Amino acid sequence: MPAADLSTAALLSDGITSTPPSFVRSILKAASDPSITSFAGGLPNPISFPQEQLLESMQRVVAERGADAFQYSATAGIEELRQWVAARINQRFGTNYTADDVLITTGSQQVLDLLGKVLLNEGDGVIVEKPTYLAAIQAFALQRPRFHEVELTSEGLDIEGLERALDAGAKMVYLIPNFQNPTGLTYTADARCQVREALSGRNVVVVEDDPYGELRFEGDSLPYIGGAALPHGLVMGSFSKTVTPGFRMGYAITKDHELLHAMNTAKEAADLHTNVFGQFAILDYLTHHDLDEHLIKIRNLYREQAKAMTDAMEEFFPDGVTFTKPEGGMFLWVTLPEGMFSMELFPKALERGVAFVPGDPFYAQPGTRNTLRLNFTNADAETIRDGIRRLGQVIAESFLQ
Repeated sequence: MPAADLSTAALLSDGITSTPPSFVRSILKAASDPSITSFAGGLPNPISFPQEQLLESMQRVVAERGADAFQYSATAGIEELRQWVAARINQRFGTNYTADDVLITTGSQQVLDLLGKVLLNEGDGVIVEKPTYLAAIQAFALQRPRFHEVELTSEGLDIEGLERALDAGAKMVYLIPNFQNPTGLTYTADARCQVREALSGRNVVVVEDDPYGELRFEGDSLPYIGGAALPHGLVMGSFSKTVTPGFRMGYAITKDHELLHAMNTAKEAADLHTNVFGQFAILDYLTHHDLDEHLIKIRNLYREQAKAMTDAMEEFFPDGVTFTKPEGGMFLWVTLPEGMFSMELFPKALERGVAFVPGDPFYAQPGTRNTLRLNFTNADAETIRDGIRRLGQVIAESFLQ
């Protein structure tokens, strides 16, 4: 009789064994050395955290909310916070959302996890941008779907590619129209209209991930592609980039209550509800302070940091290297000449004390890429300039090899 396989690997599900670990997390560990200038993480600048005001809010929550702040609560989230989210989006876009349209989640990452659980069976189609947010790929991959990548241009999604992907069959379309992660690109008004028209009449859930929408430091805000305008439109957002990431506070908002009910059920099975004390603390901060005034400070800071990075890239990057110039958000995208691969460049850059994220994990289909993502929000202008100078040297030396 052959020996039994007593390994843990033999017990793991197909979904988890086919899902790669986060490449960014491994990079962040490698870049944790204080001597490393890291452009790798999607980290808000800590000086943007309203620490004193949040401390006041937490003290007020304990004093005024009492036991309610420490008790179990509704899976959907506390109603006052859901009302605030709906009112904020209504104010920005002239929509008519209510608290009943909102689900409070443990970060926006949980929205991705819940969508995968309630929509996807093995082999179901998911349409994503090419490239797209790597943690969305990771979250959906657990369900073992078929990914349909659609090329992302400087204007927005390639419409012919989108229509081909829709014809191939998909349950969900996942888009990041504002300051896209990883490219920093934003869909134009015309592109949004074209995407909306292509999706009209299709029985598909249209997910717009908008963690950076309120971090616009150039140009004018644009309306959502779908939202309430499409029968299965869903917008997801977060307080991580506008208040603090440590509270892990996100939300989904949709008029599709059948979908929202399914997500609520999946969330109940996962964690019962999002941290109640954190919800009350965020709500207290939002109701006692002017978020718009706080956002002005963040936008001004990020505008300066983005300019510092693009100015340094224009000065230090060799000819043949191109990059995006975002109007907001936290990232920009670098394209190296054909035949130069960012994964090979990474260890060389790390030796020079600079970290970035190679482009490879941002694509749903495996391959070797000549692209990379840089984060400009978590370093001051002087550090950015010096880091880009060193990265430019590494790139230039690779030209000669």
